[in-house]
Amino acid sequence: MAGAAPAQERLDTVVRIIAQSMVAEVCSIYLRRGSGELELFATQGLKPEAVHATRLRPGEGLVGEVARTAEPISLSDAPSHPSFAYRPETGEDPYHAFLGAPLLRGGRAIGVLVVQNRSERRYDEEEVEDIQTIAMVLAETVASGELLAQDELRDIEVAPHRPERLKGQRFAEGLAYGHVVLHEAPVPPENLLAEDPQAEEIRLREALIGLKANIDSLLEGGQGKLAGTSFEVLETYRMFADDRGWNRSLEEAVRTGLTAEAAVDRVRNEHRARFANARDPYIRERLHDFEDLANRLLRLLAGDRPGERDLPDDAILVARNLGPADLLEYPRNKLRGLLLEEGSAASHAAIVARALQIPCVGRLMGLRDRLSEGDLVIVDGETGETYLRPRPDMLAAVQSRMLVRSERQAEFTKLRNVPAVTLDGTRITVLTNAGLAVDLENLDATGAEGIGLFRTEFQFMVSEELPRLDSQAALYKLVLDTAGDRPVTFRTLDIGGDKVLPYLVTEREENPALGRRAIRLGLDRPGLLRLQLRALLTAAAGRELRVMFPMIATVDEFRAARELVDVECAWARRRGRALPALLRVGAMIECPSLLWHLDALLPLTDFVSIGTNDLLQYMFAADRTNPLVSDRYDPLSPPALRALAEIQKKCADTGTPVSVCGELAGRPLEAFALLTLGYTRLSAPAGGVGPVKRMILSADLPAARRGMANLLGSSSGSIRGELESLARKLNITI
Repeated sequence: MAGAAPAQERLDTVVRIIAQSMVAEVCSIYLRRGSGELELFATQGLKPEAVHATRLRPGEGLVGEVARTAEPISLSDAPSHPSFAYRPETGEDPYHAFLGAPLLRGGRAIGVLVVQNRSERRYDEEEVEDIQTIAMVLAETVASGELLAQDELRDIEVAPHRPERLKGQRFAEGLAYGHVVLHEAPVPPENLLAEDPQAEEIRLREALIGLKANIDSLLEGGQGKLAGTSFEVLETYRMFADDRGWNRSLEEAVRTGLTAEAAVDRVRNEHRARFANARDPYIRERLHDFEDLANRLLRLLAGDRPGERDLPDDAILVARNLGPADLLEYPRNKLRGLLLEEGSAASHAAIVARALQIPCVGRLMGLRDRLSEGDLVIVDGETGETYLRPRPDMLAAVQSRMLVRSERQAEFTKLRNVPAVTLDGTRITVLTNAGLAVDLENLDATGAEGIGLFRTEFQFMVSEELPRLDSQAALYKLVLDTAGDRPVTFRTLDIGGDKVLPYLVTEREENPALGRRAIRLGLDRPGLLRLQLRALLTAAAGRELRVMFPMIATVDEFRAARELVDVECAWARRRGRALPALLRVGAMIECPSLLWHLDALLPLTDFVSIGTNDLLQYMFAADRTNPLVSDRYDPLSPPALRALAEIQKKCADTGTPVSVCGELAGRPLEAFALLTLGYTRLSAPAGGVGPVKRMILSADLPAARRGMANLLGSSSGSIRGELESLARKLNITI
């Protein structure tokens, strides 16, 4: 379809190729005209004179049914189907097997692709997928206006325009609904060869200057919106624009005789070829940053001056992927949500979306082909779903959820300064988890009593080079200054696995989740860990410093890590540098191996914290990020709860302070279970602080603990239902 022949001739070739490759006697393409009728545009196997003569009314025949439902139809005996309609002019009488797929644009069927066979046969799933893929490519060709005029395409009235639900991944929490605004990337350059290479070189140089100036203005404006890690995203993005290799590649491409636009396109394709197949997710995300820079440069070359873009008051931005600078160009007061086909929760756009509190769902494959500008959509950042063109009842349900969220948030705000004390007088400490500087605002907003887990790796993940000592110390000092007299527990670098640093060369691992990550990497590269410990000691001079090591699997690992702390303290003393007034060193319990060695570990620690996310995934051998297995076990199961009860008992026996900082601590029912096991220190995500505190205020622990004691002996794989019943019986707000 990308050839130079006339569009109709190319369409005729396509149906012949499809028929041959699928071993089908018939392949036909029907396109919808402005009247709504489906016209036969090309065929291999039906009578040639039927082309442009046969038309089907909306809903007529199996072709009309495919268009009506906008879904593929596969039949082994088409004539027996109630929607079958015989058109004698096509000569299709002897054909039985039928497979039809819609050509979709924005959720609307603009045509139908059909294959048929004389014998009765069932097309397999792979063949159905192949036809759908071909139909998707054909839809792009039709939408270009070569076969149907653009005004006719716009005038098409399509009945389906049906609701759809797509499952993706949650990138930024929240709920929103509004109307689609498509983030369009620039079209490829039309002119490839330069008439005046020197003039093209000047155009490119001026566009690069304009690009950097534009990002600088975003940095200046971003200082009022972003802080810490989320602000460093833009600084890193600015570094990409200054990248010597990228700039030199562009200049060399122009000097070969290409236009400035063609040079940008060529360098972009080179980056795609170099990075697109990279295994490291971080490197793949950096490819998107270069893609975004190239797109912005093309817009500048086309005469578009970047700046804040106009939006409707309830805009939901839809893009394949998005750079952080592009996101900031949209007015925050009008942008309700963000939907992405690609990306990851670690992408720069996702980080900025979380900082700006914009609900975001990503990894929505095929999203752009299902939407049109102005369509109504729902962004569900709680479940990682989106609803396209929702029915009135679906929209009403989401509006109700948003109202409940708003009311609950108002209720939680009232509890902000209320001590977390149970009905029987037990004092519970509720802390929050953080990793971005913007998270620090949640301390006051939620009423958390401190930070039970500060993830230090985010600063490293968004930097193109190892953060220097002063940069690390500045962030840690900002965290401590913001917290004031509230405690902060810093977790040292937890990198490796899916957290890849581009400047850190690592060997490929078949199973990175069980490989050299977290403390293992820190001990293998002590210079990296010592630099971070030195920054923490510097930032906490004269104050309390709480630092803990992740993924401790053996007592020897903790001893080795603690020795590095002692080495850094000795280094600071020799140079007369101030040390923390109080230094506490702890370990994270995330590896099941420690469950049988707590008697040796706990006397060496000042405190421990339980990372339930990793502890439970290792206990059940189920990757918590893999939807195929993540729901095969329930954290509220006797094995998991018995393990947590054993840890709490050992800590109580030795007088070791213990907290829970995994996701369980942020969900009211799971937090209720932790209280019944004896835990009194919980660190929850910011959104979970209010709900957990409300639960605590309604709890009567002696009665709840008696009920839990009876449940721990259950042989069931989950006691979630029983715990819910217990909470209801005791009038505990879950």
